Amino acid sequence: MAKWATAMEMLLLVVVAAAAVAVVVAQAPPPPPPPQCDPGLLSPCAAPIFFGTAPSASCCSSLKAQQGCFCQYAKDPTYASYINSTNARKMIAACGIPFPNCS
Repeated sequence: MAKWATAMEMLLLVVVAAAAVAVVVAQAPPPPPPPQCDPGLLSPCAAPIFFGTAPSASCCSSLKAQQGCFCQYAKDPTYASYINSTNARKMIAACGIPFPNCS
């Protein structure tokens, strides 16, 4: 009978542990939402893109916020020439952001 009690105690322990893990997983925060891809948010970067000037802190901040959208912009005919331009690549590099591989 002692072995049966030990087996039942082990089973109970496993069930309690599984329930505790389920509670912790259920309370995990949701993943962050995808970035809002809005090319208008890159307006502080107009001068660096068009004229090759050094990017401002505001421009770099905007680029970092929109970084997840670069490939979408590069594939959009409306914005592709801007994001793929030499000035845009220099600006992105000057902000310390790696240029994405959009294969």
